[in-house]
Amino acid sequence: MKISDLLKKSGIELNGQVSTKAETIDKMVDLMVSTGNISNKEKYKACVLAREEEGTTGIGEGIAIPHGKTDAVKAPGLAAMVVPGGVDYESLDGAPTDLIFLIAAPNTEDNVHLEVLSRLSTMLMDETFTTALRNAGSVDEFLQIVNEAEKAQFAAEDAKAAELASNKGGFQVIGVTACPTGIAHTYMAAESLENKAKEMGYTVKIETDGSGGVKNELTKEDISNADVIIVAADKNIEMARFDGKPVIQTKVADGIHKAEELITKGMNGEAPIYHHTGGSGSDSSDSGSGEGVGRSVYKHLMNGVSHMLPFVIGGGILIAIAFLLDDYAIDPSNFGMNTPIAAFFKTVGGEAFGFMLPVLSGFIAMSIADRPGLAVGFVGGAIANAGYTFASVMNGNEGAISSGFLGALLAGFVAGYLILLLRKICDKLPKSLEGIKPILIYPVVGILAIGFIMILVNPFVGALNNALNNGLNSMGGSSKILLGAVLGGMMSIDMGGPFNKAAYVFGTASLASGGFDIMAAVMAGGMVPPLAIAICATIFKNRFNKKDRQSAYVNYIMGLSFISEGAIPFAAQDPLRVIPSCIVGSAIAGALSMAFDCGLRAPHGGVFVIPLVTNPLMYVVAIVVGSVVGALILSVLKKPVKEA
Repeated sequence: MKISDLLKKSGIELNGQVSTKAETIDKMVDLMVSTGNISNKEKYKACVLAREEEGTTGIGEGIAIPHGKTDAVKAPGLAAMVVPGGVDYESLDGAPTDLIFLIAAPNTEDNVHLEVLSRLSTMLMDETFTTALRNAGSVDEFLQIVNEAEKAQFAAEDAKAAELASNKGGFQVIGVTACPTGIAHTYMAAESLENKAKEMGYTVKIETDGSGGVKNELTKEDISNADVIIVAADKNIEMARFDGKPVIQTKVADGIHKAEELITKGMNGEAPIYHHTGGSGSDSSDSGSGEGVGRSVYKHLMNGVSHMLPFVIGGGILIAIAFLLDDYAIDPSNFGMNTPIAAFFKTVGGEAFGFMLPVLSGFIAMSIADRPGLAVGFVGGAIANAGYTFASVMNGNEGAISSGFLGALLAGFVAGYLILLLRKICDKLPKSLEGIKPILIYPVVGILAIGFIMILVNPFVGALNNALNNGLNSMGGSSKILLGAVLGGMMSIDMGGPFNKAAYVFGTASLASGGFDIMAAVMAGGMVPPLAIAICATIFKNRFNKKDRQSAYVNYIMGLSFISEGAIPFAAQDPLRVIPSCIVGSAIAGALSMAFDCGLRAPHGGVFVIPLVTNPLMYVVAIVVGSVVGALILSVLKKPVKEA
């Protein structure tokens, strides 16, 4: 389906006047309605907003591609808008968005929106094309630019198909791209790798594993003849086929931004030989992938943490609201449950929060062993949380010592590798028993084994967990301030990377044992980097060019919302100046939060949960002081820039 056929003059706006993401979506929906493709505006808009809640469609580089598939769409359609100066669309790179395409797709089985998305995403990789669209002087010119670019794209695709069909000698560079949603980034990474490989003089074929299914699938001959295989994927893909070949595994973002580096490394013979150690399916159980043990453990842990956080955040905030609404004077020992409204929030929040450790453990196990590991990991996490021991079980008592976060962490990894062990043992069974493995052997034997193991180790891990908690609770003033400084500083070292995640996981884990002051210090440290950059750009304008200043102002919102990643584009451009400034500012904020005895029961929320903080006024002071200090240091380290 051609893009030019879906665009109508009534659905194009070249001077969009919007100031927020919500206004942008409202305007785009109105444009789509004007094309006559929508039968129910509100239903279509709700579908578009629901897609945004799953993750922003602002793909970066000033581009957004919102979309909705619903029976409120009468016929497939496209709307487009250029926003001079850009708008904060919560894009992945934090930069303003000034070129937006909205897709409307009917609720049919042909998934027309995926076809349009893949074609549009590929075309938008061409900077000449996007620049021309932004500078179009009229709607007719805009349509002409799209039409000519698409004709060229069709010609390029036909030539590519012919090249693939005629290339009997194989390809030097092959690869797979995939992202969790399987839409824009999947195809952008494929396009980037293909273009760069051809530019470097290599033959290339890239398989895309998107929402519309696998396309341009690699054959056995392709894999056999390839010099290097590049897997740029943020989700598990089928890896057994690459056994014994040089493989580079990396993020899908690297496929977009580091294509030349990846291809050069592979063609220079620096790609590790891949050894598949799992079953015949995905990468979830592989250890010989060239990742290294540390990266593999981190990937499994983050899978558990990412699934755990919604329960912690939702439950934690509801519990915090319960304390805010309760009356301490009624019954101090029952604080949080004294009034009906507080009891409601506390009960619902407590139930959600209670899933924290089983979910963490379950999804760590699933990352290691795929779906068979999920149930075993859940049970292991639940037993760790309950603190069951042999003595308590035999006597019919409740758990004695909860092994908490450490126990759930251990349970997740043990459960995952336990299932891998069961798989190897079951490989020796007759093929006639293949069907009962996932529904009988893995869950029954796995749950029994993890139950035995966790009941055995709970007393020891629980004692260690209690010792750590007691050590934290017994810290004096200076020790707590130092801890706050360390955790706050860690939030700024890599802003969303392993150090940041380690500090944040430590903060969320402390909530289960009453370490509310630790969580407060962590969030204060995480809010500082974007705020420091925004303040510096506001006061010391000559340290940034015009484009960077516009991007920096968005960081006020990012920082106040506790989104540390807003600082990443600036840290990437100038790490030696930005990162040290932010680390110092964050460390000061974390230390002051501890010094002022601030406590936070909610693991997220930024400025919106400050009313729930113990000593909220001084908490604001800690964040402001840390942000200002970071901005001042940055202003000293950065040299004035000259506008072009």
